[in-house]
Amino acid sequence: MNTQTALFEEDSKRLTELCLKLQQESYAKAVFLLDKDGQLLSSVGEVEEIDTTSLASLTAGNIAATGGLAKLLGEREFPVQVHEGEVESIHISLVGERLILVILFDNRSSLGLIRLKLKHSYPELLQVSHEIFNKPPEEVRSVFSQISDDDIDDFFSFD
Repeated sequence: MNTQTALFEEDSKRLTELCLKLQQESYAKAVFLLDKDGQLLSSVGEVEEIDTTSLASLTAGNIAATGGLAKLLGEREFPVQVHEGEVESIHISLVGERLILVILFDNRSSLGLIRLKLKHSYPELLQVSHEIFNKPPEEVRSVFSQISDDDIDDFFSFD
């Protein structure tokens, strides 16, 4: 399986729109979408005070560890995790084989509302995930083949 995420501008825009809609409809504090390698693909909501790089890598590590626990118990994966705190809570769910959806919420929302809104959003998130991770290799190669050595030199030159 190809583990590199080729995220084109239109893909990024679609993911952000889906996350924003989910965040607004569920009254969540923030919504993040990342790949299983810990690469942050989208973040919306109240994210200014959050170290999104750490959140993405720790969440990906958490998913990997939980996957190991699932296998020990004879399960393929545990696709949903919820961690409830006194003030803030986090809902983590797998979207297809490669995406992780993270929803941060507080007392403005509830776990029930998060689950309900996610149930309605999931099919579209899954479809976009499928389209992103199943791009024909020639489509991905064609984007990078348009960049020449001169383009790279120009970009990094200090003249």
